[in-house]
Amino acid sequence: MNHEQAGCCRSRRALLAGTGAVGVAALTGCATYGEPAAAPAPPAAPAAGGSSADPSGAASPGADGADAAPPALTTLADIPVGGGAIFADAGVVVTQPTEGTIKAYSATCTHQGCTVTSVTDGTIVCGCHNSVFDIADGSVRSGPARAPLPAANVTVDGDAIRLA
Repeated sequence: MNHEQAGCCRSRRALLAGTGAVGVAALTGCATYGEPAAAPAPPAAPAAGGSSADPSGAASPGADGADAAPPALTTLADIPVGGGAIFADAGVVVTQPTEGTIKAYSATCTHQGCTVTSVTDGTIVCGCHNSVFDIADGSVRSGPARAPLPAANVTVDGDAIRLA
């Protein structure tokens, strides 16, 4: 390596080191050390009258929401016997393997994290790679998934099905 090439390399190193130093200085200027984190926005106040209605139409008592039940996810009538429904926003799939037996599982496939896509013929299907799970216990009927769907907690209150 001749002297001219060595000077070239030192300049490149100097440029990279200088660029790195400028980046660190810029990020340091943006930091908010010692400042408290912003508090989350308070929940919206319930409508006048001291109760709030859930999707099932039932009123929940208590203006402060302390004794209010969580909103209904669905109703028993909306979950077919031998089938189920996916609630992607809530991250659950609710099934009714036999009449009056309600089960719930994570809607996230254990293979690669896709949201399951359908409940059909006694199974929960993930359309990403065609893993199939049993509606009665979440077990794998066919892969590529190897682990069952984790159970989710729900409660049945009259006709309303709620996340627990």
